[in-house]
Amino acid sequence: MANALVSIQILPTTPGGESVIPYVDRAIDIIKSAGVPYRVAPLETTMEGELTQLLEVVRQMNEAMTEMGCLSVISQIKIYYNPENGASMGRLLEKYPDGQ
Repeated sequence: MANALVSIQILPTTPGGESVIPYVDRAIDIIKSAGVPYRVAPLETTMEGELTQLLEVVRQMNEAMTEMGCLSVISQIKIYYNPENGASMGRLLEKYPDGQ
């Protein structure tokens, strides 16, 4: 069972003031390739898994931004860590099936 939820909003400083969308898309691709459950929302993406694995995904996301030419990256992160009972997006959202 997963022991953490990590939500991340990544804010890359793009070369020449380019749109951040391709950079955010790359960050989400990294999450997809990690194979962890995730949910994309308008202002952040939430991942579910083991805390160490999720923090590694965050590291990879930040490195990918600099590899794409960003001079700097701000990552705003929220962590819910519950090693005893586990952490689940489904459990926290069960009373909001339609996202409302």
